[in-house]
Amino acid sequence: MSDLMRITSSPHIHSGKSVKGVMWAVVLALVPSGLWGIWAFGFNALYLIAASVITCVITEAVILKLRGKPIAINDGSAFLTGLLLAYNVSPDLPIWAICIGAFFAIAVAKQAFGGLGRNIFNPALAGRAFLMASWPTYMVTFKNPKWQIDALTSATPLTNMKHDFGFPLPSYLDLLIGNRGGCIGEVCIAALLIGAAYLLYKKYIDLRVPISYIGTVALLSWAFMGNGLFRGDWVFYVLSGGLVLGAFYMATDYVTSPITKNGKLIFGVLCGVLTFAIRKWGGYPEGVCYSILIMNAAVPIIERHTRPARFGGK
Repeated sequence: MSDLMRITSSPHIHSGKSVKGVMWAVVLALVPSGLWGIWAFGFNALYLIAASVITCVITEAVILKLRGKPIAINDGSAFLTGLLLAYNVSPDLPIWAICIGAFFAIAVAKQAFGGLGRNIFNPALAGRAFLMASWPTYMVTFKNPKWQIDALTSATPLTNMKHDFGFPLPSYLDLLIGNRGGCIGEVCIAALLIGAAYLLYKKYIDLRVPISYIGTVALLSWAFMGNGLFRGDWVFYVLSGGLVLGAFYMATDYVTSPITKNGKLIFGVLCGVLTFAIRKWGGYPEGVCYSILIMNAAVPIIERHTRPARFGGK
């Protein structure tokens, strides 16, 4: 049969986007928040970012070589994993710890499943969860930005709110511009939103997941996180912690999130419910990492029940 009469399997429409282009676009979008983290917390933040990225890239290259696969580290996926992992750790984490976490993220959470496009869990978040389980003291020891008097040690806003340590809470403006303690890449919400706006403009991410995710956390926090029903400070809970970083940059991961429209909404809502539940009743004040990882495992079930009908079908 002539090739002109041969019909390949769907999909037939090419958007013009490539894996390499998307990965490096996300890296570019994350640059502002990383620069703020380095400026706020000092050169150790830069060293952590560099160590994480270098370890991820080298690990990916070595494993691909051992598997006899083309060494395609220029696609940006390993670089992005290292960057996101560094953004999700304390600026005081030891260098050796971030290297171990980066190795786990690539070797176990990504390559053990078959590499890019086959991993079940977000590799950066899996690396963070591994570090949290292995060295929790290092992971929950934070400091305020270097220009504050008590820059040596601090409780994050969520920890302070949850355990009522009595420290003054940051204002909305402080939360927005990153004048608070936290992980390297999560503190400056304004920088994260600038990057997210760029990705939305380029149509690299879909608003369904972040809006349903953040909206669910906001609604439940307003309803149940205050002294009485519908008296919670939902703005504080949206701007605190890693919610914005997780919702726009990790819950939207193409490989580990649903591709159906309704599936994206369900995924975002359930991520929000789990994040709220961990923040409300869990021993850990933040729930973004674990909520996304749990929902990564549920993606096949979500997609099975949200598949659209075939053209001409019911």
